[in-house]
Amino acid sequence: MKNTGCELCAFENPKPTATAIFIKNGRLLVLKRNIPPFQNKWDFMGGYIEKNETPEEALRREIKEELNIDAESLFYIGVFTGVGFYKKYEYPTLCFAYFVELKGEIKLNEENSEYAWLRPDEIDIAFDSNQKILEFIKNKFTYDLNKARELVSQLDSTAVLNEQSLYKAILDGYVSTVEEGGEFIGMGWIFPRQTMLRRQAVIEDMIVDDRYRGKGLGEKILLDLLRWAKSNGVEVVELTTNPKRIAANALYQKVGFKLHETNHYLLKLI
Repeated sequence: MKNTGCELCAFENPKPTATAIFIKNGRLLVLKRNIPPFQNKWDFMGGYIEKNETPEEALRREIKEELNIDAESLFYIGVFTGVGFYKKYEYPTLCFAYFVELKGEIKLNEENSEYAWLRPDEIDIAFDSNQKILEFIKNKFTYDLNKARELVSQLDSTAVLNEQSLYKAILDGYVSTVEEGGEFIGMGWIFPRQTMLRRQAVIEDMIVDDRYRGKGLGEKILLDLLRWAKSNGVEVVELTTNPKRIAANALYQKVGFKLHETNHYLLKLI
């Protein structure tokens, strides 16, 4: 863009874009482009942010235009750099990516010829910013969902693990996992929060498959969560557990947790 004769363009400030990531059963929604650049290649849904739009407003507009449906919810993933194209020009872009939940049946407009739900390792994606998003997803959100649901049911037989909630939890904090023989057999989650007094973190959903208990795997997960907390400036870590979970209570005391006498209240709003 430095050669356009435009003084402002010579600064090469990035143009902002917004991208929607839809995940269902570990598969991503991709659209086949019907227009250049990268015609006939897979793409994530999204587009340029227009004047006076926020990234969220732009994404809701693009989803309505390209898929003819409404976005039920948007959850911020992160921002990714890239390169855009116009005629013979290349210019920097800044892509704001969001998890999106859909509401309605997809009906494509003329910009895309087809859509598919593919595993991350099956996708050859257009645009370098999309490639960075895809790599991020591969590194952060590749889970055996059936096994994760099985583990959660061992922790609470009435609980139902929502796939989108798992991904949001990962973005909100840190999930530690353990495997044995390539099998996913345990996990724990920690998320930070800043109060007016200190930076705290809460540990939730600590569980090891009942077939593998007694091998120190729970302690391994717990120490990894505490390592993450310390490296992220957390001052105090808290957790709650059922008094009947004898082994879990013993583990928490072993690593230094102290029983805090307080009234623990819960109010269900939904």
